[in-house]
Amino acid sequence: SSPSPPPLGTFIDNGALELVEVLGYGGYGVVYRAVDTYSLKPTSYAVKCLPHSQKRNTARQRQLHMREITLHKLASAHPNVVTLHRVIEDYQYTYIVMDYCPDGDLFAQILHHRRYLGNNALIKDVFLQLLDAVEYCHSLHIYHRDLKPENVLCFDGGLRLAITDFGLATTDEMSTEFRTGSVYHMSPECQGAYFTPTRTYSPLFNDIWSLGIILLNLITGRNPWKSAAPDDCTFQAYLRDPLHFLPTVLPISEEVNQLLVRTLEVDWRHRITLREMRAAVKEIDSF
Repeated sequence: SSPSPPPLGTFIDNGALELVEVLGYGGYGVVYRAVDTYSLKPTSYAVKCLPHSQKRNTARQRQLHMREITLHKLASAHPNVVTLHRVIEDYQYTYIVMDYCPDGDLFAQILHHRRYLGNNALIKDVFLQLLDAVEYCHSLHIYHRDLKPENVLCFDGGLRLAITDFGLATTDEMSTEFRTGSVYHMSPECQGAYFTPTRTYSPLFNDIWSLGIILLNLITGRNPWKSAAPDDCTFQAYLRDPLHFLPTVLPISEEVNQLLVRTLEVDWRHRITLREMRAAVKEIDSF
């Protein structure tokens, strides 16, 4: 079993950081807000705490932690990727020290603050920021595989976005690790058998599908279906009439519909590229 997470008030990094608040829990461990005890003006950081497992699979787990850290660090040079400042190790935990954002994640901005509804200029601006970040990751052959509003953090009251959580990221051009990510934003081919004629899928085009769902989240505050799978009746309805279905259930413009038909293309081999997506988004006047 893994050690229980460190209590609030714990000091790490030779006393330089104090863990003062829990920001969130996940399958990986806990994210804290930590305060820099040495600086004159108190600076906050987000600290992700990964416990070291006591079980036999420790080597595999260690490998996954190192993969996450390495890929996040590489991507973190981009302004729309959350900055990873440093990594601290002790015998029980690995701590990843990152930018803290008091404005929370994109999920909260969409759901609780209704930040983007009806604001065409803002939707375009922040979605292009996301495209920038993902395009940068892809240029380094880093594929995120868990793009969703909960993994996009907000700065400046939601005007600047940055992606985070590289726990499922890969550098594999083709993958057999199915069902990675959250089901609302997962491409049909990543869910396995039914839509995967090739027994493998492209993490790159899986990310593009996820971006299409995030665009819908930004515009409408809703998800088009629960799962892009054969047993989801809303997704089935989309498959029966992909050219016309989305505007009948969601308040989107025909311009957006045209883009989404190409983004939410079930055969990933015919899906839109990021470059084409950027060009299309720039042309949209009304979302």
